[in-house]
Parts: sequence; structure tokens; C-alpha cells
Amino acid sequence: MAKKKDPEFEEPAVDESAVPGEDGFTDPTGEGSDDALTEAYEGASDALLEVKAALEAQVESQAAALEGAFSISAFADAGNIQGVGVGLADMYSGAAPGDPAIVLYTAEPTSPDSARAVIASAAGVSAAAAGEVPVTVVPTGLIDAQPHRFRMRPAPGGISVGHYKITAGTFGCLSRGRTAPRSSRLMILSNNHVLANSNAANINDCIAQPGPADGGKCPADQVAVLESFVRILFGGATNYVDCATGWAWSDRVRKELMYLSGSTPVYFGVSSTPIAPAVGMTVGKTGRTTQLTQGRITAVGVAVNVNYGAAGVAHFKDQMAIQRPGGTFSAGGDSGSLIWTYDNARRPVGLLFAGGGGTTFANRITRVLDALQINLYT
Repeated sequence: MAKKKDPEFEEPAVDESAVPGEDGFTDPTGEGSDDALTEAYEGASDALLEVKAALEAQVESQAAALEGAFSISAFADAGNIQGVGVGLADMYSGAAPGDPAIVLYTAEPTSPDSARAVIASAAGVSAAAAGEVPVTVVPTGLIDAQPHRFRMRPAPGGISVGHYKITAGTFGCLSRGRTAPRSSRLMILSNNHVLANSNAANINDCIAQPGPADGGKCPADQVAVLESFVRILFGGATNYVDCATGWAWSDRVRKELMYLSGSTPVYFGVSSTPIAPAVGMTVGKTGRTTQLTQGRITAVGVAVNVNYGAAGVAHFKDQMAIQRPGGTFSAGGDSGSLIWTYDNARRPVGLLFAGGGGTTFANRITRVLDALQINLYT
């Protein structure tokens, strides 16, 4: 039986055959709060925080110089470092297990000694701090923004979706605006590069389910129109989120998320109350490519440069890093997936947007909600 339209929500009032939509958009504002970072760094020494701040500044300054970088060799002059965060010491770091450590995300494998040499040469790092701080090295390869493949109505979270000019990403979950008139709009939450074509889209553009790479076409497979997005800033400017909303027809989407058990869809709900990320937290996601996976947050407060192909390299701060021991937490096409605590509360933690070499990167969900001025509708 077809799902009926929900009278609680206003439906998009656009010509569904119009591709592309009308010009013009308003940039949402709001970056969230840095208060939670204090908790994330609890137990970290002054020397570690000194090193983290200096390397973060170095990574940020490199973003403009790396514009258009499509190969690992482009990072040679950057000391091989693509990102930096605070996580836990590993067996090569020279510290006790569980102690805080600097986590370096490198384009190519490198030794801790070589990494310390880069730290020692970084501007603003004292010799004492460079020698004192434990370092964990995580090779990721080139970190790219990552581009359930079938059609489903009503469409659930965790399935293929995309702007009509991209390949495919993931329908994260549903949301609604915090104030009128957006509070009466039922909206898909995903990434800017999934729903807004990395800034190149127009408001009211067609959003298809499945995404174009999976056969979705407009207007036949349209589930929403582009409603709002936060611009991704290139050229060395700082970003905190890669996010967008699509104003959906209420009978074409559903608030549950899904994964396949064999060939049978399993639907489940998540909480609408976010929680701050923490190192060691076990999290899950369901996405277009790798479906349901479980991983662990390995670093927070990550500053990282992310390659968006022809659009450029964008610098992000205050991100989280996630890994799946012995496996892959995400792959290309999982971008836009909602990340939640892997327990029966399933509280939202982040919005997946990038990855490389077995490491996934995600925005804090609280920053996403504040930037778009939305609440989750789950």
C-alpha cells in the first residue's frame, strides 16, 4: 500500500519536471560550540596541546597550497601530514596504553620517528614539546570526500540518494526546521556534496532516490528538492560541516533507517537527542555502499584537509575519526550517513562526509544541526 501524504507537513510547491531548479539560495549560519573540546582533551598535557595547535595551524595553511591536489605526492612538502587529532597511544608511540597521543593522518606510511621530525620542525612547537609528546601515525592515502543502491518508496535513511548531477551518496535521516516556515517542512539530511553538488547546485534542484550512479533520474525518481546547504569553503578557509537538506514529499520518505538482512529490509529508529563524541565510543552507521557497520571513534578535534576533486581541497576543523578494527567502516557512496552510538539508545553523534585508508571522518552532528537550523525528526 502506498504511503499517504502527512498533513502535518507542507509539500514542496515546485514543478517536479524542472531540472535544474530556480536560482538563488541563502547560506545558513552557525558553527556550534567548542565547549565540548575541553572534555575531549581531558588528561592531555600542555605539551600535547601545544603540538596539536601548531600542527592544526600547519594543516590549515596547507589547504590553499594543495588546491587541486589529486595525488599523494602533492603532500610531500606538507610533511606527509593530511590531518591531526587527539586520540589514544598505540604500541609504537612510546606511551602507556590508553594515554592521550597526537594522531597524525598521513598520505603515506611513515615511522613515528619521522613523524616526530616533522613535529620538531613545525612552527610554534618547542623542542621540549616535540620530544615529549607520544605520536600515533595513521596512514590514510589521499583523503577524498566519499561520492542500498536500489529504489525504495517510501525511502528510508541509509539508502542511495543524490543531486541529479552527482554520482550517489546516502540519505542520512529526516529533519525539520527549528522555526516557521521550515518547521513544517520534512527534510532529508545529508552532505553538501551529496545534495548540493559541492556548492554548484541551486535551491529547488531535483534530488533523486536512488542517486544517479544507481539509476536514479529526474523527475521520475525525485523524492525531494534542494532546500538549504552550508557552503564548503576552499582556499584555506576553515570549515566545520559538509551538510545540506532536501525538502521531501512526505509520502516518498520515512523516518526509519534500514539495512538488509540477506534480501530483507530491517527498519530501525534512532534517537533525536545528540551526544558528544568521545575517544573509544562505539558507533554505527548504515549507508549506501557498506550498509550497516560498527566502528570506534579513535580521535576527536581532528583538523584535516579533504580533497573534493575539481572543486578543490577544503580544510576542516573539529572533526572525529572512526575506524573499524579488522574491517571497513565506510566506503565511497556512504557520505551523508548518520553516525550514532552502537547501543539501544542509538544517539546521533556525527554526519559522515569523508574517508581514506580505512579511516572515516565525520562532522559533529550538533554543529550540523546548528549550521542548518534544524532538529532531527526520528
